[in-house]
Parts: sequence; structure tokens; C-alpha cells
Amino acid sequence: MNPIESPGTPLAMAATRSNPVPPPPPAPPAPAPAVAAPQRPDFGDLPASLEEIVAIAEASGYSDVHISVGESPRYRHLGVMLQTGWPITDQEQFWRWLSEILPPTQLDRFRHDLDFDAAHAFPFARIRINLLESLRGPAMVLRLIPLMAPTLDQLFMPAVLKELATYPKGLVLMTGPTGCGKSTTLAAMIDWINRTAAKHVITIEDPVEFVHTSDTCLIRQREVGRHTKQFHTALRAALREDPDVILIGEIRDRDTLSTALEAAQTGHLVFGTLHTNSAVRSVDRVMGLFPPESKEQMRRELAESLLAVISQGLIRTRDGGRLAYHDLLVNTEACRDYIQRGDLDEVEQIMARSAFDGMQTINQSLAALVEAGQVEPEEALTHSLKPNELAQTLRGRIS
Repeated sequence: MNPIESPGTPLAMAATRSNPVPPPPPAPPAPAPAVAAPQRPDFGDLPASLEEIVAIAEASGYSDVHISVGESPRYRHLGVMLQTGWPITDQEQFWRWLSEILPPTQLDRFRHDLDFDAAHAFPFARIRINLLESLRGPAMVLRLIPLMAPTLDQLFMPAVLKELATYPKGLVLMTGPTGCGKSTTLAAMIDWINRTAAKHVITIEDPVEFVHTSDTCLIRQREVGRHTKQFHTALRAALREDPDVILIGEIRDRDTLSTALEAAQTGHLVFGTLHTNSAVRSVDRVMGLFPPESKEQMRRELAESLLAVISQGLIRTRDGGRLAYHDLLVNTEACRDYIQRGDLDEVEQIMARSAFDGMQTINQSLAALVEAGQVEPEEALTHSLKPNELAQTLRGRIS
């Protein structure tokens, strides 16, 4: 796009020096064209039940349902909140809808604790339920979960994820912000194991999201608060339950992480999640859970136990959908030495030049999506942790 010359640009200044007559005042800027508001889908009349509200989301491919007292219900679609235009939800309506999916005991727990997580299965979809108390009143967020876990191929995941799922032991960390599909990717990896191996798989989740049916594997799923009190105690008990694979819904504290490392060291393949946005920062976050006096020992244990860190994000595509991009650290011998020494900058440099080991950086993943014509260059830059570096890679593609 050519620059617009104004009285302050070099071209205008040169013209002024050659002609002493002052230039005419600049014309007032033209009014900006009106931007049309995005059209809202016609949702019709307010459905009679919460099941019907969720059914609309499932049929339309929406990811979440938001219902709050004092607000009209909304949906989330491809990261955007959609207004329904339905009447504002009052207290009576809210609790009537909530009683469709939760028994009285759980409703009482929410009233007492003011926060609550659970899951519920409709005939057409499963939902993860989060309840909260807010300034206007209680609210619920319902995340839709398919009844069947997708496959790694359906998700277009890197081939190295299948390879990692075949290892007999070690720790695999799945990281990324909330809503980036971590649980979906892990469910696809468990599904791959369930169809290709004969192992005992134990999952510890809060709540259980994807429900797996035992195939060649025996799969047992436990929900925190329903089948066990805490992640840490369930994980400790799992070590005595003859597992081959253990999935931990979220590594929240030092005790859970320590037990996960112990499980990985004693012959189990362990999957866990963290809320970080890059592979190297995930390693740093793990070490931050331990006090300074034990960091050296824990760094050594992590270097020995870690198989890989898969950091995932979602980006909007040119056709209006979303695709995953990844920061992938596979703990090769070279990476292991640097992790043990705490030299994480070197680890990131190894990732950038080790595609043959299945590794890649976020920028490499984003650049590949742009090169394939799936993502706009400008959109890729907004998701990069190092946009200047990515801009150099995409030079000539950015307007």
C-alpha cells in the first residue's frame, strides 16, 4: 500500500521550499464509511428447556453456552460471542434450567461454595459445567464435548504425537491457555492407545470430559469430587492399581507434580496439563513449583523423566474455522543436558533445527499454516510470541 503524502512528508516539504506561497489548508478528512454490525443468527423463540438450548449449540457447531441471571443467553462460536436476543434470564428460570442437569445435592454444594464444576451427558452431546456466582447473580458456562473422542488424524495433529503415545514410560506435558483444545488432543492420544495397544489406562479428571469405552485397552476414568477427593491422592493410589498409562487432568501443585514424576520414573506413561503458552516456559513453570533448595534435584528428575512438551494454541483460518498450532519439545539427549543445567534458551534453539525429531517452534508452525494458504499472515503474527522473527520469515506476504 502506497503511503499517503501529507504536508509533513519529505515530498510535501520539498515542494514548499521551491515555492514560497503557502500551500492551501488540507481538506477535511472524509467521513469513515459506516461499518455494518455483524448479523445475528435468528434463534427464534426462547426454548422451553436447557436441553433444547444445548441442542441448538450442538447442531450449529457452537463450543459453549453462557447463561447468567440478568443477561440474555449467549453462545460462543469460533471464539466469538453470539447474542441470542432471548429474554433476560431471571433467578427462577436459571435454577429451573440448572436442575435439569444437576441433582439437589450438587445444587446445594454450589450454593455453599459459590463455584462448582461437573459434567452431564445428553443423548446427543456431553457438557462440562462450570458454575459461578457473579455481581448480577449465578451463572453457568457449558462447554460442549462430543460423545466420541476425535482421532489424531481428524485433528490434523503432528505425527510425533502418535509416536509419543507408544512409549512405555515418561512424562508428556500438554500445555496452552484455557480453551485451546488440550483435553481434546489428550483424548485423541488416549483413543490412539486404546485402538493400537493392550494396556491399562487410568484417567483422573475434574470433571471427566471425553468418555472412553475400553477397546484393546482397559480404561478406568475417575472424577475428582465424585470418585476421589483430590488429584494427588488419586494419583498416589493409581500407582498401586497396575496402570500402564495415567492421565492427570491438570497438574495444579507440587505434590501432584512430584507424584507424576515418580510415576514416570517407575515405568508408567503419564500425561498431564499445564496452563502455559510455550514448551520452554512450561519447563520453567514446572521448576517454579519447587523451593530453591530442591530445584537442582528436581531439574535432574525432570530431565530424566520428561518425554515431551506439547504447547498448543488455536488460530482462525481463512475459511472461518480454527486450526491448532504447536510448540513441540521432544526431550532428546541434547535437550536433556540443557534442561538439567537450566539453560532453556539453548533448548529453544535446538527445537528450531530438529524437525527430524518431531520438534518445531510456534513460529515454524504458524509459518507452515501461512505457507499452506490456511491462515492469513497478519493473523499468524497476532499469535506469535516472537512476531518480529515471524515477520522476517513471512517477508513479502504481509501487506
